[in-house]
Amino acid sequence: MKFALSLAAIVAGGLYAIPAFAAGSGTDANTPTCPSGQVYNTTKKMCVTASSGVIDDQHLAANAYALAKAGRYGEALAVLDLMQNPNTAVALNYRGYATRKLGKTDEGIGYYLKAVALDPEYTLVREYLGEGYVIKGEITRAKDQLSEIEKRCGTTCEPYQDLAQAIQGAAI
Repeated sequence: MKFALSLAAIVAGGLYAIPAFAAGSGTDANTPTCPSGQVYNTTKKMCVTASSGVIDDQHLAANAYALAKAGRYGEALAVLDLMQNPNTAVALNYRGYATRKLGKTDEGIGYYLKAVALDPEYTLVREYLGEGYVIKGEITRAKDQLSEIEKRCGTTCEPYQDLAQAIQGAAI
């Protein structure tokens, strides 16, 4: 009965799955979003009140990204603020993503650059950094990131293809 009530509460709260970052992110690819003020606990398989230490940093990051992909950028940033160690490449990338989507492109780029300094091989942050440069009209810098992605995963990986499409779209 308790499970049924929890499931009903989750459905009523508008829970839906949002894919998180692909390979290399260290996050669950199917982290659901929860109502405002809650995060998804994979152990309990339910939404719980968001507070520091309620779930580990990896799952907080996955929750933050799921919220950002759902357009809930401010909430994503609030979840990132709960992390014990917010200075990881993944957390900084997600913070950059949410910040950039809030229209603060320069601030977002700053987070991306910190993430790249921590993990130069992290192609997804390079994609988003390149997209930030496209927004600013700095196509040469975006192409530099595209080249760095190509060195790491070739031209068929998703970060390469997505950034190439953004650059091509800017040229139109």
